[in-house]
Amino acid sequence: MRPPVSRHRLQEALRAAPGAPGPSGPRIKSPDVLVAESGADLEGNGLKRSMGLFQLVCFGIGAIVGTGIFVGLSDTVAEAGPAVLVSFVLAAVTCVFTAFSFAELGGAIPVSGSSYSYAYATLGERTAFLVGWCLLLEYGVSVSAVAVGWGQYLNELLGSLIGWQLPAALANPPGDGGIVNIPAVVVILLAALLLVRGIRESARATAAMAVLKLAILVLFCAIGFSAFRAGHLSPFAPEGIAGITSGASLAFFSYIGFDAITTAGEEVKNPRRNIPVAIMVCIGVVTVLYCLVALAAIGALSSDQVAGRPAALSLIVNRVTDSALGGGVIAFGAVVAIASVVLAVMYGQTRILMSMSRDGLIPRVFERVSPRTSTPVANTWIVAAVFAVPAAVVPLDVVMNLTTIGTLAVMAAVNLSVMVLRRTRSDLPRRFRVPLFPASPLLGIAFCLYLMYGTGPATWLQFAGFLVVGALVYALYGRRHSRLAAAAQPTGEPAVSGSGAAAAAREG
Repeated sequence: MRPPVSRHRLQEALRAAPGAPGPSGPRIKSPDVLVAESGADLEGNGLKRSMGLFQLVCFGIGAIVGTGIFVGLSDTVAEAGPAVLVSFVLAAVTCVFTAFSFAELGGAIPVSGSSYSYAYATLGERTAFLVGWCLLLEYGVSVSAVAVGWGQYLNELLGSLIGWQLPAALANPPGDGGIVNIPAVVVILLAALLLVRGIRESARATAAMAVLKLAILVLFCAIGFSAFRAGHLSPFAPEGIAGITSGASLAFFSYIGFDAITTAGEEVKNPRRNIPVAIMVCIGVVTVLYCLVALAAIGALSSDQVAGRPAALSLIVNRVTDSALGGGVIAFGAVVAIASVVLAVMYGQTRILMSMSRDGLIPRVFERVSPRTSTPVANTWIVAAVFAVPAAVVPLDVVMNLTTIGTLAVMAAVNLSVMVLRRTRSDLPRRFRVPLFPASPLLGIAFCLYLMYGTGPATWLQFAGFLVVGALVYALYGRRHSRLAAAAQPTGEPAVSGSGAAAAAREG
């Protein structure tokens, strides 16, 4: 554990950092301070560097491929029809532009705070807090959304194996024919149990599950294309551009999670190289896979037969093979896939909260790392307990749109951050640079706003209310407890926590 560092020494470190604000300037945290205090080029805050490139790619795929394709595909088809292919491509293009920005920032500022830390280094503390607040939607609430879909495929698997299923009252949330979703709670608690054991164990489990679910989806494509009928693609876009746009907003949920790669910045070997490479590999693999799965699904059954059906991929395989065995295999893959998303996304959420706690913007309990397991144990169990509640009682469609708009807002902020950092800190080492700059991040912002528009007025109102609550939390707690603000004040030399001590911590 690092020793306490005096506020005087922290003030000197902040003043010495390029781009650091003066006492009366905006609360912008220098990238040098972020990297130094996290130990991003060494070992960070008691965390161990145990993830290589392969494990990081598997972690990214584990965070992405899950409920969005196994469960959400049928909802996307209901909006766009066979043009679901265009919807997936449109969502992918949005992700690609933003992935470029994440890749550059992840290599330049390899810390566990991800979008939150990037905003802190470019847009200021208030905006960074709101970005972190939105990440509660992307990482935290999406855990609940993903867990809700787990029960559908678990019942499909149980039905195939033993001919028995959980009662609907215990496998679905209110509004979807149930009372409480017990499987959703169980998968969240199991993921938390694995996460507190250590990052090495979690990374191995995620890698194994990622390989398995990719194999299952490839198997689905082979089965679907064996029954492909071109006539199922007509009419191609029954709802026109509006349906494609709405479908793209839903399809975007299928890509949520690729930015979780950047939350592993303090536990990855050679993060400045591996983070950008892993992001681009994951987006490429997932985009190709999603388009193939969507085409195979619509080619095997008409869009009317797929739209709105739970466990749609299992249904398609059962129809094509005229047997419940194939559907059972797909259901098993979905159970594994969705569990791996819960694991990876919960990991990302805990690391975001750890970074915010390190800066004093949320309570310090979230930054504590167990010396035995090198994991934030209390943080993990708090996250599990809080997000098990909406997973148990909130329908999937309610949280999907809200999660999507929150994620798109974060991605727009990341695209803006990469432009600001290019201007303010052109000297930072960058293993990857955004191509076609500044057109690429500007297009990323434009696509994010376009898909946000497609989520609908009701979602916008919910999101606005969510931001208002976040602004109040920052005003009442975060602003008052900010360690950056405390360090900038010329008042004596009271001890300051080592985890908030920036570069001075390394000297101490």
